[in-house]
Amino acid sequence: MRRKDSAGPGARPAALSGSAVPQRAASVSFLEPFAPRAGPRHRGVASGVFLQTVPRMSTATASLAVDDWGAVPYEAAAARQADFVARRLAGGIGDTLVFTEHPPVFTVGLRGGAESHLVWNDEQRARAGVALARTNRGGDITYHGPGQIVGYPIVSLDAHRDLHGYLRFLEEVLIAALADFGLAGTRRPGLTGIWLGRRKVAALGVAVRRWVAYHGFALNVDPDLAHFGGIVPCGIAAADGTVTSMAAALGRPVPLDAVKAVVAREFSARWPAFRVAPSAPA
Repeated sequence: MRRKDSAGPGARPAALSGSAVPQRAASVSFLEPFAPRAGPRHRGVASGVFLQTVPRMSTATASLAVDDWGAVPYEAAAARQADFVARRLAGGIGDTLVFTEHPPVFTVGLRGGAESHLVWNDEQRARAGVALARTNRGGDITYHGPGQIVGYPIVSLDAHRDLHGYLRFLEEVLIAALADFGLAGTRRPGLTGIWLGRRKVAALGVAVRRWVAYHGFALNVDPDLAHFGGIVPCGIAAADGTVTSMAAALGRPVPLDAVKAVVAREFSARWPAFRVAPSAPA
């Protein structure tokens, strides 16, 4: 169940302030505390084999662990996030940046009217091999698929209770990472996410439980851009902007592992300062 103030006193949306740039508030959601969901091990969508539950890559700095889950179906990743959030709330793990990829899926966020931005019907989605999932993150409808890096920072914001500031932090990380590849990522007033001109290259949407944030961002490295035609991405009309990828913008393939390494570096470099920075006054 969604509510406005489940993150605790002082966490009401009206008391939050990010940058001076206006943003769509539904990119953030406040949710009730939960217990991790139990269930079977995660099965691969196409092959039917069990996916490895041990991360392919696990590194850590003094304040941030980086975990690469590899390819995981969306609903299985949601269950794993639930487990990580519960462990972070209990103090069993520290702040963790998770990387993953999902098989093709449209995910519908909590913003009112998000599902109306689904263009393809069931038959069209089945032909394209794209699943549909409803999610508890903020934001509208988006697409995940192979060639896209999905980042799930599972981090405590308790010392810096500024959710819009946290979205701006994620944007800064992605802008810096894109610059490392010679791409000039920018913000656009009123539109959360990262843009290359009028083409969106990264989407953001987070959820929070008792000031532990999860969900996060999706960075288009080299996904099948045709799949975005099945939705109105993030509810943004084509007249206001379209979708692109790093590979499309550069005109060459971009290794996912290289992008993950740069995103992890930029996140790790900025996180210690952000997590202890004072929140903006209410």
